[in-house]
Amino acid sequence: MLSEAIKVGAVIYDPKVTVIWGIIADFFKTEGMPIECVFYKDYTAQVDGLMAQEIDVAWNSPLAWLDSHLRSGGKCLYGAMRDTDRDRKTCFIAKKDSGIGGFKDLKGKTIGFGALDSPQARLIPIYCLHQNGLEYQEDYVEKRFDVGVGLHGDHVGGEMEALKALSAGDLDVSVALDLNWEAWEKDGTADGNKLGVIGTTDLFDHCIFVGREGFPGERFDEWTRVLRRMDYDNPSHRKMMDMEGLKRWEPGRLSGFGQLRGANEYLRFFS
Repeated sequence: MLSEAIKVGAVIYDPKVTVIWGIIADFFKTEGMPIECVFYKDYTAQVDGLMAQEIDVAWNSPLAWLDSHLRSGGKCLYGAMRDTDRDRKTCFIAKKDSGIGGFKDLKGKTIGFGALDSPQARLIPIYCLHQNGLEYQEDYVEKRFDVGVGLHGDHVGGEMEALKALSAGDLDVSVALDLNWEAWEKDGTADGNKLGVIGTTDLFDHCIFVGREGFPGERFDEWTRVLRRMDYDNPSHRKMMDMEGLKRWEPGRLSGFGQLRGANEYLRFFS
């Protein structure tokens, strides 16, 4: 019955997460579809909870979606994503006076990545290098910045540390999600006169809501429809949407996860 609270999981990658979900819970209550928020310390614990039916819906990173998909044999449901989760890319950044002009120049170079389990700051960029003829552990040196392992890169920590190391001359190249690079170049964190993008990955998608196997599809669809009624022009919604980095909830799709699947197979991440 719709009167029963739907249990929704979220990972506390930042203290603001509890504030965000408090606002979302209040919204669902006014819409007559109460939710109960369940918080996890990392994405492995959240996917464990989804598989154990501790929660009905999980706000998942792309890697947590893949983990859920693989563990459920493709039977988990998928729902909405943010407008900003669509068509992202990772930038490869180098000093403008380094002589590095593209992927062809990266053989033998030291490349700075984010955390072990970051889709945008490690897994997908490594797969991109593979697609461009550069093999992992053979053609370049990986320097990893393992900030917040378990959070799947839902923070700027590893990418920021890699950028600092690049600026200090300890790396030849670093990687960063396009949104992070653009923000850092705009606010002066990155010196756009000295640093530049020498290549990017293909476009990919990011976070997505996932429903557990066995959760009624019609109820999950109704939950998604209610979520998508959040309106950025409504001041009571805008605060949460600004904190979560979106202006619209969009229909989810799986077409943007192809590179991540390829990276998982290439690196045997979930082997």
